[in-house]
Amino acid sequence: MNISPGNVTIGVLAQRAGVNVETIRFYQRKRLMPEPKRPQGGIRHYGEPDLARLRFIRAAQALGFSLDEVAELLKLEDGTHCGEARRLAERRLADVREKIAVLGRIESALGGLVARCSSVRGSVKCPLISSLRGPGR
Repeated sequence: MNISPGNVTIGVLAQRAGVNVETIRFYQRKRLMPEPKRPQGGIRHYGEPDLARLRFIRAAQALGFSLDEVAELLKLEDGTHCGEARRLAERRLADVREKIAVLGRIESALGGLVARCSSVRGSVKCPLISSLRGPGR
């Protein structure tokens, strides 16, 4: 649904973007979102560009970009700095791949411990607890 420029309140903007009003205010404090001028005695109004920017921020966060990285991407938003945007994305991708590798090692270790727990019978100490306590304890 399109919104006219300067047409909606912060509450309606938040609803249309699927975020909380406080999220928008937080982004404004972080200078990721502009804060419209308040007309004398009136309420600030937001438009389609604000909704598009909010969706951009949320999409970047969903890809794992930090707010600082989102701010960098917003500076490159005009589409003429593809190389710089690619370098940011390459760094993010490297971080994601490293996290996947770490999670794979965690999965393997936990899988082994769970298997050992399943095979323990009688009054033997729990292999998981023993492993977490460390050697000699």
